[in-house]
Amino acid sequence: MPDSREERVSTGVTGLDEILHGGLIPERSYMVRGEPGTGKSILGLHFLIAGTEQGETALYINLEETAADIKQNAASLNLDVSDIEFLDLTPESSEFTEEETYDVFSPEEVEQESLTETITDRVSELEPDRVVIDPMTQLQYLAPDQYQFRKQVLSLTRFFGQTGATLLFTSQAGAQSPDDDLQFMSDGVIELDYADTGRTVDVPKFRGSDTRSGDHTMRIRDTGMDVYPELEPADHDADYAMETISSGVPELDKQLHGGIERGTVTIISGPTGVGKTTTGAQFMKEAAGRGERSAIYMFEETERTFLKRCSSVNIPVEEMRDRGTLSIEEIEALELSPQEFAHKVRTDVEAEETQLVMIDGINGYDLSIRGDDSELRRKLHSLCRYLKSVGVTVILIDEVSSVTGEFEVTEGGISYIADNIVFLRHIEMEGELRKVIGVLKKRTSDFQRTLRKFQITEHGITIGEPLTNLRGILQGTPEWMDDESE
Repeated sequence: MPDSREERVSTGVTGLDEILHGGLIPERSYMVRGEPGTGKSILGLHFLIAGTEQGETALYINLEETAADIKQNAASLNLDVSDIEFLDLTPESSEFTEEETYDVFSPEEVEQESLTETITDRVSELEPDRVVIDPMTQLQYLAPDQYQFRKQVLSLTRFFGQTGATLLFTSQAGAQSPDDDLQFMSDGVIELDYADTGRTVDVPKFRGSDTRSGDHTMRIRDTGMDVYPELEPADHDADYAMETISSGVPELDKQLHGGIERGTVTIISGPTGVGKTTTGAQFMKEAAGRGERSAIYMFEETERTFLKRCSSVNIPVEEMRDRGTLSIEEIEALELSPQEFAHKVRTDVEAEETQLVMIDGINGYDLSIRGDDSELRRKLHSLCRYLKSVGVTVILIDEVSSVTGEFEVTEGGISYIADNIVFLRHIEMEGELRKVIGVLKKRTSDFQRTLRKFQITEHGITIGEPLTNLRGILQGTPEWMDDESE
């Protein structure tokens, strides 16, 4: 089918329009299906309001909820429906009975004014650009059999197409009222549902065009409906200069052969309390000195703790935040879907020209996915690939479970995502717990393969000379070797 994207009708929900590559195709009929409470009527209101805001005429034909109830629900979501026309055909106000039959092509055969005539007369009077019927499945209770119901729906959809209106109708499918016929008769199907990560949106059918595939999520707030499409990195690209970014710590830069490259992903790995977040913050401090903006998303620590800890080690994150060179955001993992978090990051990058993003940490991010390790890798890979494609430098903080003992690179098998891996370790030496830092991987250049002593003092990060005589750290049994034994 040809991909008709030149002229589209907005659904009124930006994220859904993105999934539909611009919106609905005009003068066609689309079904919104889902269980009660999934947001079908709310989507219908967004669709109509988007039309009234452009000076179009919008008609809401309600067959189940009264117009008064719909307006009250809209007000609770701060949706302005004052310019929408309502045709209230709910049972309380309808004069029709289950025994009546209606034929849009033969209205003269009906002895009294039929429901179909009421609809067509109102449409002829208003000449609406957009129409919502909520729900279309209610008509089957007014038809004598399934054949008449199908005939009536097909007649209505054709009628609206002939009048130049774009029709959105809802369906409440269930075991007692399947809506397979409605799906076949519509030009597209928008499906609203629930999943482990929250509300979801899917578009299994869309005649005349393609749609964005993937897992899309939705949220209903006091401002209405928001949709968060699955991130597609291939849709984003930007030119940027390939350059090396300094950490501001000369010894660390030596280990990294000058620093990390712009537009790469760096994993800083290590057990709890070893200094991973502080090391990442050091890169943000240096970025602020260049006048660049960074953003940190904290899944496992509060902003207050982060500010206090950084200020005590000569990393002025509070001043960076106040100057606008640093954004700090606490993320409650179980309250966000991965798509919603990706949208948040993307909005910040594109609206604020953020050039360095740090996610602290991967374990907390994994909670928002609520899946297995393969799902974590897929979502994280997609987000990092997008950030790399637009020239953003990414730092991921990954906490490994072992404090000492056998060496672990990362949790969840995510090391392949990284262009660079910097690891920090606790080691026991001479009865004391000490820290070391090393570089395990660097795709774009060579790196120093020796370990160095690592300290965090009131003056910041201090890294010592290479520990050339230290052996066995990766096996979890570090020991010093004197020169004679070498």
